[in-house]
Amino acid sequence: MGTLYYGDSGTPVEIDDRALAHLKIAITTKLRRGESFMFSWRHGAGEPRGRSSLWLHPAIPLRFVFQEEVAPELSREWIEELMRSANSGGGIVIDLHELEAQRPGPKPVEAA
Repeated sequence: MGTLYYGDSGTPVEIDDRALAHLKIAITTKLRRGESFMFSWRHGAGEPRGRSSLWLHPAIPLRFVFQEEVAPELSREWIEELMRSANSGGGIVIDLHELEAQRPGPKPVEAA
């Protein structure tokens, strides 16, 4: 699980390493161009229900921290999809619940 730190926000955003690696490419590409945009996500497990949004601006510090030492394989299609959404009026929107469900490894057992 990776972490996105933005500005002086006291609440870091925890995102799966693979998803964060893709977001890093899309976000830094936009910010390198001097383009601001919205980044929104639906909260993941362990967080209060709901969603959050950040207005990403090139002048505000941003840090990506990855749990894994080796960078994951990237999908050009996923990066292109993120770039298209970053260029839209709504900006990038991700669902942390959906990403957590796609994460490899043991799945939580639901009560019967």
